[in-house]
Amino acid sequence: MSDSIRLSRRRFLQVLAGGAGVLLVGIRTASATDAPLPAAMLGDTFYDLGAYVRIDSDGNVLIGARDPDTGTGVATSLPRIIADELDADWKSVSVVPLGLGVTDNNGQPRWTYGRQVGGTGGSIPAAWNDLRSVGALARWLLLQAAARRFGVAADRLRCDSGTVIAPDGRRLSYGSLAGDASKIALPNNPPAPKTPDRYQLIGSPAGDVDAREIVTGQTQYAIDHYYGDALVAVLVHCPWPDGTLASFDFADAKAVKGVVDVISLKPEPGQPLGSTVIAPAVAVLAEDTWSALQGRQKLKLEWKPGASGSENSAVLEQQADALLAGKTAPTSRVRDDGDVDAAGKKAARRLQASYYQPWLAHATAEPMNCMVRLEKDHASVVVPTQAPQKAWAVVQRLTGLGPDQIEVSVPRVGGGYGRRLDHDYVAEAVMLAKVVNKPVRLLWMREQDLEHDYYRSGSVHQLSMTMDRKRQLIGWDQRMASASALVHRGVPDNRLWTSELQADQLPAALVPNYRSDWYALNSAIPRGPMRGMPHLSNAFAVESFIDEIAHSMKEDPLDTHMRLLGTPRQLSLSAGGVLDTARLINVLKLVTDRIGWKNWLHSVNGLGIACWHVEGAYVAHAIEVAMQGEKLVIERAVCAVDVGRVINPTGLEGQVAGATLDALSIALNLAITFKDGQIQQHNLKDYPLASMAQLPDAVEVIVVPHDDLPPIGASFLAMPTAAPALANAVFRATAVRVRRLPLMKELLRLL
Repeated sequence: MSDSIRLSRRRFLQVLAGGAGVLLVGIRTASATDAPLPAAMLGDTFYDLGAYVRIDSDGNVLIGARDPDTGTGVATSLPRIIADELDADWKSVSVVPLGLGVTDNNGQPRWTYGRQVGGTGGSIPAAWNDLRSVGALARWLLLQAAARRFGVAADRLRCDSGTVIAPDGRRLSYGSLAGDASKIALPNNPPAPKTPDRYQLIGSPAGDVDAREIVTGQTQYAIDHYYGDALVAVLVHCPWPDGTLASFDFADAKAVKGVVDVISLKPEPGQPLGSTVIAPAVAVLAEDTWSALQGRQKLKLEWKPGASGSENSAVLEQQADALLAGKTAPTSRVRDDGDVDAAGKKAARRLQASYYQPWLAHATAEPMNCMVRLEKDHASVVVPTQAPQKAWAVVQRLTGLGPDQIEVSVPRVGGGYGRRLDHDYVAEAVMLAKVVNKPVRLLWMREQDLEHDYYRSGSVHQLSMTMDRKRQLIGWDQRMASASALVHRGVPDNRLWTSELQADQLPAALVPNYRSDWYALNSAIPRGPMRGMPHLSNAFAVESFIDEIAHSMKEDPLDTHMRLLGTPRQLSLSAGGVLDTARLINVLKLVTDRIGWKNWLHSVNGLGIACWHVEGAYVAHAIEVAMQGEKLVIERAVCAVDVGRVINPTGLEGQVAGATLDALSIALNLAITFKDGQIQQHNLKDYPLASMAQLPDAVEVIVVPHDDLPPIGASFLAMPTAAPALANAVFRATAVRVRRLPLMKELLRLL
């Protein structure tokens, strides 16, 4: 059930008789006594469920979705895996998001549901086999119960839409069988899941189970939850992550009606980045949000910068240029195939270019927030997180409570993009709750989200290629300089490059002499995981450069790609798995056919393409643009994806379209800059997400079905290729080569 918990053959499926006429089925990684049955499974109020299927005597089917849904649709796709194996009537299924599942194993946590991480592309692949087993067991039990009622062998019965059907047409509803099914002994071996030809829900389109609540404003996010006696906490963070509070006067703030206390917070020494306070801060706690904000305005604070007080993003970029231009040895040699230098001596043609990527913030729709109630032997936390197990670890460290004394609830998450894989805001809320001995509802304001983030580092890419007389690429030398997102996160120095590059990224394995080097930039500005890393920045450089190679040879960029990809074949990758060039070629051809690429040279508008592969999945974009004076119009955006078996085509199309628009927004407008160690962007007016007018009216999505393969995650798959396809299209429309993002600022500078 998890890539972090290896389940042996002794793993078994568990059936619990939850009450009269109720069947409960779930997966356990240990004995049934490890954890009490969640009370919600026995009653009509559903919360904090285990990873179970519940079928009650009325035929209602309740399925828990274990991973946080950050907008990726896992609250729909994961339950549909179970429901299909169960042959449930989807109209009778209710889905409930799960909180954290944890039990006490001699003082250590045992994760009841295995992996619980959202928004990273791993939810469906990690759940695929085990969730099918849950549904298959529930179906088997119902068949056994029906066989006894009908007096017919179970293998002669079939299930369909919540009923068991006998050969003579007699029917029994799941609700009428639930009680009997719950009393049947488990099989010695788990029942086999369905064969793919019997799937009814898997592979069929379905709308988001939360769609109605979302569009009608009824969805309850973490920021909407509150305890009646909770104090509201708002913060002022130090402008520098390594700064200090030099002087302060809290008197006026404490005098504001409704303000209860003012408390200083400091990062805990020795704790990994993302698990403690992001920067020194002062918190105002009050009876309501208005009073807390009024108190915050009355604070008199003077901050003193640390070493980061001299940092400047422009200077850091200059340092990157100097590193790449000099003879300094790289911090890490990521890959070295063949002999790049020897290939260069034999080259008939050479080309070199540099590409620049800005620093980025996450800018999630729902700002950071966390609600905490601490008691002597229990902690309750309501938090928007992508990784509830990491949130649990922060609470446990700060409270010392046992594994099963900490309850973590995760409502629908208002965007993650990697920001909610860190839990500094959880640490802040718990620290404050410990001091005031009351529940605390921590709220960040929008400006804090932008000024105090774990940013994606800016980067500089220097690429050079050599080609023989037959127009074959024989050498590729790629250098990248950036500040690793893994610094101060417990990662060995020789692995810091892994957040910035992948050894197997294109065109690795396709060029006989290939070298990839990474140069570390030193920065105290906090960095962390970001949607699409490390593919987002690298694909822009690589796919833009391939387009430049095509232009230098006066040929069709599609032909250049095809010659690089070569004959369809499977190439072994250093990290495991294979690069299937046939699948990559296919998605590229699909988008070029759809957008009318055969007219690329004579089109009035500009056309651009790009392709990429991510952990066994394949993606390509084709984009058409037009210039209206100084206004860039994205006329069309086409994206093709190949992710193996598709669970929910509607959900996948939504992910692809959303990721495309997100990537275009980033490419067009967004950049974080800092001067004297302080972030210069303070709100969305300074960090302008793309407007509807700047984006295409629609994203045309082409899904390649591969029902013979296991499913692969796609939450950020469509992000890497959108920006280079856009920049390549802009070049065709304007003859201006944009090598620096954000694109609009650079394009207007060069026009």
